[in-house]
Amino acid sequence: MTNLFENINDKNIEKLKRILKANTIKYPKNVNILSNVKRDDFIALVDTGTVQLERSDYDGNTTIIDTISQGEIFGSLTSSIKNEEVSCITKEETQITFIEYNQITNDEIIKTDSYILFIKNLIKLLSEQVSIKNSRIELLTQKTTRDKLLEYFKLQAGPIRNKSFTIPITFTELANYLSVDRSAMTREINYLKEEGFIKTNGRKITLLY
Repeated sequence: MTNLFENINDKNIEKLKRILKANTIKYPKNVNILSNVKRDDFIALVDTGTVQLERSDYDGNTTIIDTISQGEIFGSLTSSIKNEEVSCITKEETQITFIEYNQITNDEIIKTDSYILFIKNLIKLLSEQVSIKNSRIELLTQKTTRDKLLEYFKLQAGPIRNKSFTIPITFTELANYLSVDRSAMTREINYLKEEGFIKTNGRKITLLY
């Protein structure tokens, strides 16, 4: 994943942040960071930690829209966060740097080399995250719970096809992420184990196919 400040030295990073009026905040676990943020004009960089974008319906059902990890960005450019039903919950102690979108077009920095690198990195990072979102769409369009699980395992294995990996979220969160029933998903995982497709140890999954 591209670093938003890649190839920019520390001195120029600090200068850029001042001009961009970047605001860095550290949050404890299980906080909705959107509760006091203007939703329609920001980019947020996850410096450390992890956050989940979640949508809750009127019946209290929660769907995980996205998981954003260290080095990734989210905000009004990349996510549908204007809806008040959407929350952004910290899954651990998390540090976030906020940048107002309108500051990116600040005339004071447009002509600097650091700004050009920053924009190049931003475009690359957005492109990478669009690719990840497309993979999520591919996953959600699978017709059965089994197909969704196998597609998810393939994504977790990565391009080099690691046979063993640890699911980074709980099984309840995984069911929400896949938009499937938790009990049905658990049964399908057990079937996959019985049929010799996978082996499990807690959240560690080993692919046998």
